Amino acid sequence: MIKQIDLMFRTMVAELQQRAFDDDWAEDFPPAGRFVPVNVDDRRYWYFDQPDGQGGQKRRYVGPADDPMISERVETFKGEKSDYKARRKFVSTLTREAGLIAADRFTGDVVQALAKAGLFRLRGVLIGTVAFQCYSAYLGIRLPSAAILTGDADLAQDFAISAEVADSMPPILDLLKGLDPTFRAVPHISGSPQSHAFRNQAGYRVEFMTTNRGAEEYSDKPASMPALGGASAEPLRFMDFLIRDPVRSILLHGAGISVVIPDPSRYAVHKLIIAGRRQNDAGGQAKRDKDMRQAGMLFDALPVTGHGPSLADALEEAWDRGPAWKQAISEAAETMRREYWGAVNRMVGILKR
Repeated sequence: MIKQIDLMFRTMVAELQQRAFDDDWAEDFPPAGRFVPVNVDDRRYWYFDQPDGQGGQKRRYVGPADDPMISERVETFKGEKSDYKARRKFVSTLTREAGLIAADRFTGDVVQALAKAGLFRLRGVLIGTVAFQCYSAYLGIRLPSAAILTGDADLAQDFAISAEVADSMPPILDLLKGLDPTFRAVPHISGSPQSHAFRNQAGYRVEFMTTNRGAEEYSDKPASMPALGGASAEPLRFMDFLIRDPVRSILLHGAGISVVIPDPSRYAVHKLIIAGRRQNDAGGQAKRDKDMRQAGMLFDALPVTGHGPSLADALEEAWDRGPAWKQAISEAAETMRREYWGAVNRMVGILKR
């Protein structure tokens, strides 16, 4: 039986999430760096040192220390720096003492770069296993590390939103190359010159998905996404169900990253649906097992954490969408691992009445 972490830690998660969401740091002077005074010819100047991502530091000129506007900026930065350090302590406490699992460093860096570039402001949604990891903090539960290990980052954005928002992120490939210069666009299977996925030499993959518009002319082709900085997205069935009414959570990395993820009830039901549609080869079976494990854990955790009614609503909505949805849910329930069978069987039984 999944249990929630102590109230003290759940309160800490809420505070960390609010601070991260309210953060309004200046891009020029992130709290990870520091202002450094330097004397040149009997005059004092401010420089700014920050990590270069390769174990070293890069230094930029700021201006003379006797400039009142610069002095005010340095004083403001002290408060931001203090909050940044406090948030890092929150993340450390939640991972070391509460037992919540932090993102691996590279995944955290990827999500942070995309967040700073405006992905979530432009109503992008973190999906896949990295999103599942965030349910640990969102629901206040511990998740086994085997259920959240991943070698990729999956993102989604509704097609209509991307077309209508009239704004865009900087070039995605440039952002990723700033983290690892070996990132390359992955050619699409259709032969289209557009790419919805990027991969580095280590095999780490960043992939964008979107909602399926239904028309035959759009199938099996990447969709142009004006808001995604030159990246296209793979249209997928059931994606509209998954990313409708997303929620905000926190990714435990650095000082905490404010992210947008699917509602956990929709995530659980979506995993059931796609699990029943996986291929029967070795790769498909491994993905099906992972889908089942994640869905099962959420089916156990959501009623315990007060989300039982929303889970029932999500399952009923999916069930009422038609025969294909019913068949996918029923087939997944038939193959659900033994320890999760009870919760799914009860839900499907209720819907069949």
